[in-house]
Amino acid sequence: MTILVTGGRGAVARGLAALLAERGIPFRLASREPAAPGAAPGAAPGEAAETVHCDLTAPETFPAALEGVRSVFLYAAAEGIDAFVEEAVRAGVEHIVLLSSASVLEPGARESALAASHLAVEEALLAAPLRTTLLRPGSFASNARSWAWPIRSGAPVRLPYPGSHSDPVHEADLAEAAFAVLTDPGLGGRAYTLTGPRSLTFAEQLDILSAVLERPVAHETVTPQAWKDSVAEYVPGPYADALLAYWSAGVGVPAEISGSVELLTGHPARSFADWAADHAADFSA
Repeated sequence: MTILVTGGRGAVARGLAALLAERGIPFRLASREPAAPGAAPGAAPGEAAETVHCDLTAPETFPAALEGVRSVFLYAAAEGIDAFVEEAVRAGVEHIVLLSSASVLEPGARESALAASHLAVEEALLAAPLRTTLLRPGSFASNARSWAWPIRSGAPVRLPYPGSHSDPVHEADLAEAAFAVLTDPGLGGRAYTLTGPRSLTFAEQLDILSAVLERPVAHETVTPQAWKDSVAEYVPGPYADALLAYWSAGVGVPAEISGSVELLTGHPARSFADWAADHAADFSA
């Protein structure tokens, strides 16, 4: 049973690859820009693991990536999903685990820049003759990396909605959840909403980072338009608008916490403090 792990440069895919390698499960690590052909990161000598070119928007890369594959860990890319499903069925793939998003559960998801791509991929998979498992994380703890530069430089973090709640989940928990549904047939074929253990405001996350880093971490409240202007070079306008709407709706409204991480991994979800300690170097000058 070979597993194709897409998004090979992402933290979740790398964590999943390491778990598969530790247990000697054959896998193929796929990326739009693979580092090099040959052994995949985390693979021990002699293990059946390799890196392969697979661009989820380029159907010509699908056949070689899917050859001999029975299960897939898939990142959501709507542009090529119909061709990917067609090739997966042709190749004999039996099970696809999609890293989707809890945003698909929100009202107006089909029109949201945050959710539309994930929803389109979910619908394409669910309409196909494939067993599909949906992993729907809420907020990635790693989103806090966007604060690394001001924290390293000693500048305040600029927040339009410091009182907005989210449910930050550690990427290691997502990797373990993906491993569980890929390797335990009793867990597949369902949808799971994955969250961290607590609902936290952005201001509370910064306080936790301050405690972990053992130095002050300041923030200032800015207008939504000022924040949008400050990120215009790397966050497209529709996406920025969707983020602002999502954050605005979360002010004073704690995020709903699920127990799916513990259900799938056998341990409580890692805390944001755990994530901050694991990534403290990212915030150090």
